[in-house]
Amino acid sequence: MLSSSTGKRLNKYVPDYVLYDLETTGISVKKDKIIEISAVKVRAGKVTEEFSTLVNPGIPIPYYATAVNNITDDMVKNSPAIELALGEFLGFIGNDILVGHNIHNFDMKFIYRETMSIYGKNIDNEYVDTLFLARNCLPQLSNHKLVDLANYYNLSTEGAHRALNDCRMNQQVFEKLGKEVVNAIQKSSRILCEKCGSPMKERTGMYGKFLGCTSYPQCKFTRNL
Repeated sequence: MLSSSTGKRLNKYVPDYVLYDLETTGISVKKDKIIEISAVKVRAGKVTEEFSTLVNPGIPIPYYATAVNNITDDMVKNSPAIELALGEFLGFIGNDILVGHNIHNFDMKFIYRETMSIYGKNIDNEYVDTLFLARNCLPQLSNHKLVDLANYYNLSTEGAHRALNDCRMNQQVFEKLGKEVVNAIQKSSRILCEKCGSPMKERTGMYGKFLGCTSYPQCKFTRNL
């Protein structure tokens, strides 16, 4: 789990994972602090365990952060510091694949910064960012924020912007996106080659995924995805 390198981002659905979310004092990875860490452990698409803790950042929480997540200085004053909270979080996630919304550009960077600061290493868990997945699966949507995706799937958005509530909502969104991925794969398997009529199969090459004829090498027809 702790390593000199970071884990790679996956762009697929997995049935077993830990979905997590952070609340912070702001959006700067360099200077802002984590004030809440929450996660849900999922096995075979079902939540089996939850984790959540407020974190005392050691600095006043700006009013604009409180306006978004409703976390105040009074709420975190008796909460553990990041050293303890992060250790508990790492124990919860183990070596699981991580899932979250916009974690590639935000949450993972906070986690990498803190693990490097505290342990001198990063975590090497692979992870799935549902923002990237949603953009691939639902290109027809103009916005892919978590609340927008929940509304698209008619899921409750009550309590949004608190970490555990966002985890529960995002977990349901990820399961819906998983069905989109499966449907896309099944659809691609029914596409026939324009040259020989054989079924086309999804493959991965130097430049990413594409459809290739199953009669290869006799037929070398391909189609971009």
